[in-house]
Amino acid sequence: MINKTVETAINEQIKHEFYSAYLYLSMSAWAEANNLPGAANWLRVQFKEEQGHAMKLYDYIVEQGGRVLLGPLAQPPAEWTSLLDLFQQVLDHEKKVTALITKLYEIAVAEKDYATQIMLQWFINEQVEEEQSATQIIETLKLVGNSGTALYMLDRQLAARS
Repeated sequence: MINKTVETAINEQIKHEFYSAYLYLSMSAWAEANNLPGAANWLRVQFKEEQGHAMKLYDYIVEQGGRVLLGPLAQPPAEWTSLLDLFQQVLDHEKKVTALITKLYEIAVAEKDYATQIMLQWFINEQVEEEQSATQIIETLKLVGNSGTALYMLDRQLAARS
């Protein structure tokens, strides 16, 4: 049976993961509206990935004999000033998620919940990858600036993500 303190904390993280999905879908809609279909695709893939993260936590609670309780989601932003601004927000958001996962891990340690600590290792590794991916895109956007041709080529590269 899952520890109740850990269960509550994971339920809260499920909400954050679903919010992340909602945020990335909003970002995808902005990219579509701004004629950036590659970025829209990248963000839609990210949306699906975040849903998967939420469901991984959901399934873990169920497997541990706990109860999933879903909380309300805030409305995500809908406007960004540029693709660079958008991806900077992606990175900032991923850093917040990393902090939340770290806090969740600390709760599992304090509660001596070893199974949850092991499960959370996957999320810790995933966050390293998430931050690295966003950082790489930001650095490329800084290099290309507002160059239409370079931005077009980057957008095509982002479209390749599946």
